[in-house]
Amino acid sequence: VQLVESGGGLVQPGGSLKLSCEAFGRTTNIETMGWYRQDQGKERELVASITRGGSTNVADSANGRFTISIDNAKNTVYLQMNSLKPGDTAVYHCNAKVVVYTIERTTHFDYWGQGTQVTVSS
Repeated sequence: VQLVESGGGLVQPGGSLKLSCEAFGRTTNIETMGWYRQDQGKERELVASITRGGSTNVADSANGRFTISIDNAKNTVYLQMNSLKPGDTAVYHCNAKVVVYTIERTTHFDYWGQGTQVTVSS
């Protein structure tokens, strides 16, 4: 699975950005897609994730400001970010969680995009 992200950039505080991430390759077994972010010197943290069925998990820091959505037909996940703050500045990475079921076992895989920079500054 390959993940291609787009939509990052520079925005003023209070502004909005929309990130997109399209998955290519063997996408059939993707169960969850989401966004994580990592700022310099900090650990990577979950921003929001969504299952193929539409169940979402949104970090407290993003709740009420960010909305995650998925287009299953396009294998694309979106992150609409509103009311952006300087603290949202980070590299945002797309993630896809793949689960492969066989008779013998269930195997989990994590795939990552290269990341897109989001900078919130006046």
